[in-house]
Amino acid sequence: MRQRIRVDPIACKAHGVCAELFPERIRLDDWGYPIVDPRGVTPDLMKLARLAVAECPRTALHLADVDDPAARPKPEDPPDDLALVSPPPGGA
Repeated sequence: MRQRIRVDPIACKAHGVCAELFPERIRLDDWGYPIVDPRGVTPDLMKLARLAVAECPRTALHLADVDDPAARPKPEDPPDDLALVSPPPGGA
């Protein structure tokens, strides 16, 4: 079963340990909070992912099954902006 990294944003206090241990899938924003790559963790990276989860000082990092409802799929691209624009009143 494929898994992906999930962050509990309430528990996270921006220590940055996760990004140091798992830079292949986690980077930090300007305030030090993790931005997680939405792709699943590949088998060759699973050891690093588990280490990052285990070493998180706030236990804010988790591995979730890709099929888990909590592991939402990446949203689709929004529709073309032109499709959202209604024609002007009185016709085109």
